[in-house]
Amino acid sequence: MAFDCDLFVIGAGSGGVRAARVAAGHGAKVVVAEEFRVGGTCVIRGCVPKKLLVYASRFADEFASAAGFGWTVAPPRFDWPTLVAAKDREIARLSAAYRSGLDGAGAALIEERASLVDRHTVKLSGGRTISARHVLVATGARPEPPVAFPGLELAISSNEIFDLPRFPQRLLVVGGGYIAVEFACLFARLGAEVTQVMRADNILRGFDEDMREGLREELKRAGVQFRFDRLPTRFERRGEALAAALPGGETLTVDQALVATGRRPNTAGLGLEAVGVALDVTGAVAVNDRSTSSVPSIHAVGDVTNRVNLTPVAIREGQALADHLFGGGAGVVDHGDIPSAVFATPEIGAVGLTEAEAMRRFEAVDVYMANFTPMKATLGGGGERVIMKLVVDAGSGRVVGAHILAREAGEMVQIAAIAIKMGATKADFDATMALHPTAAEELVTMKAPTRRHRRAAAT
Repeated sequence: MAFDCDLFVIGAGSGGVRAARVAAGHGAKVVVAEEFRVGGTCVIRGCVPKKLLVYASRFADEFASAAGFGWTVAPPRFDWPTLVAAKDREIARLSAAYRSGLDGAGAALIEERASLVDRHTVKLSGGRTISARHVLVATGARPEPPVAFPGLELAISSNEIFDLPRFPQRLLVVGGGYIAVEFACLFARLGAEVTQVMRADNILRGFDEDMREGLREELKRAGVQFRFDRLPTRFERRGEALAAALPGGETLTVDQALVATGRRPNTAGLGLEAVGVALDVTGAVAVNDRSTSSVPSIHAVGDVTNRVNLTPVAIREGQALADHLFGGGAGVVDHGDIPSAVFATPEIGAVGLTEAEAMRRFEAVDVYMANFTPMKATLGGGGERVIMKLVVDAGSGRVVGAHILAREAGEMVQIAAIAIKMGATKADFDATMALHPTAAEELVTMKAPTRRHRRAAAT
């Protein structure tokens, strides 16, 4: 059977664009369809613009600490529209770079919505159909609101918060995951009065407990107020303000409410189930270890599969799939020991197992921790702490987890991830000479375990 193209990619985010470029490099004829903007969640309304806002939020601390180092700084003033305009220029630059990458690789870009007609055919919103030997679904995920309640439509999601025309002096953040935490932190540091509410009894479910507790205290120090074990029951407009009703009779009056309670795979309306593609309970495309769905000609990478929802993972999956389909590669991606970060201030950087996960997996676990004031704070002031933690399988001596709470934790844990991926032992860390004076030297100078866990013998 003759096809119009070898690979049709639905979605021009990080994973889809990488797959398209690599496939085209192998000589495949590639078409990419994107209904919104080239670049996907990460570039347009995710990690890139969010990190730019995080950088902006940290300058307040820099101005405040400068006096301790001999600088005289005029009272600073923050301007939200200036930051938004600068952010928009950078996003436009990156989106153009993605377009240029597709064009340079020889992949065709169609700026329309695409959905499946059958196992080898897609239909564009303009009415045209295109046949493809292989179809890749790389449509990412979308914000998922909580159970509907009166006035929920008055809130915004993480898609809209980047483009608010006015800075919210009073912000309610609903949710306790990393997206909610990052926005609560950065807006508090930009000067907003922030209240964060969540169903859970602590932030960041799934992260190491010491990191969760440490960051929660830092957020409190930055001014974030918490309401645990509850979610709003009603939003109501009161003039320019928004009234948020909480269980127990409390009402919060805010300028804006951000609902950041998670994300859901973006598979609705793509025609996947109609052509036989299996979806899991979250709506994610169920794939095998080579990113192929239950239909051999249809594949999926990135957040739409709900495996590990991180941009570098989507990119690696897209490349592996393209190499497999058109370059003879194995196509399998190792999803173990993937580093991640929460870009609050300070950051959490994590790779490998948490202490609790290690205790469930190994007979004996050693935990090494350091908790200290960073050197910069000795002159600059402030009560910020640094926490570093290594989780070790006591039987083999292998470091199976590293967790860092610090200003540049993401940068540090990226390097630690190399050692953990290679199977480094605590003795290997100990044998590495410290680089002084740095915060990261603590990773190689912790000698005695802070805690030891041994699994109780079965009775």
